[in-house]
Amino acid sequence: MSTQQISIAHPEPVRFWRRPFRVVRENMRVYLILNAAAYGLALLGFAIGIIFPDLVAARAAGLEEDGTGELVRWLVNTPPLFALTTLGVNLFRLSALTIVLPSLIVPFAGLAFFGYWSLTTGITLVPTSDTGWVALIPHSLTFLIELQAYVLFLLGAFLIGKYWLFPRTAGAKNRRQGYVRGLRQLGLLALPALVLLIIGAVWEAYSLRYLVHPLAQLLL
Repeated sequence: MSTQQISIAHPEPVRFWRRPFRVVRENMRVYLILNAAAYGLALLGFAIGIIFPDLVAARAAGLEEDGTGELVRWLVNTPPLFALTTLGVNLFRLSALTIVLPSLIVPFAGLAFFGYWSLTTGITLVPTSDTGWVALIPHSLTFLIELQAYVLFLLGAFLIGKYWLFPRTAGAKNRRQGYVRGLRQLGLLALPALVLLIIGAVWEAYSLRYLVHPLAQLLL
């Protein structure tokens, strides 16, 4: 057997860092639908907030009552701590508790919970002052980055549900095997999602600290 034939019979394995992107390519249609739903619901919430400013005021009041607003104002002057806090919230409260954990118990449940979060967050993002509109310029990039990370977790949650209920779609013999294979896919997707969450947290912390004030002076 020739060397060429051997190379064809035994293709080089996909490098580990490429595997998450292969998962996305193999599920591109679902990935695009999840993107459209996530960003679409956020934009819908933003539009609702503009049309009904009382909802924005109610959300802002709620953030002040639970101490979130005061915490953000305190953290903004310390970007490393702000970035670390943001990463913790986005990784554990939103990614793990909102998307992943419910989907491990009830198929696709995390998708519904995240849909509600995306809609209400769109309402929260509506600025209530001129400075707030300026701050939205760098913060829009933060939201784009972080939402993309959540979409990767959503895809993983979807695959768990799909392989769990329909194990043959994963080449599994039973639902237990399908569930495990869905977990493996989620684990792969979590790697680039974590990178995006880190980038988003760092950008948010440093952009709010060092970009908003110069932009406000320039534009207002």
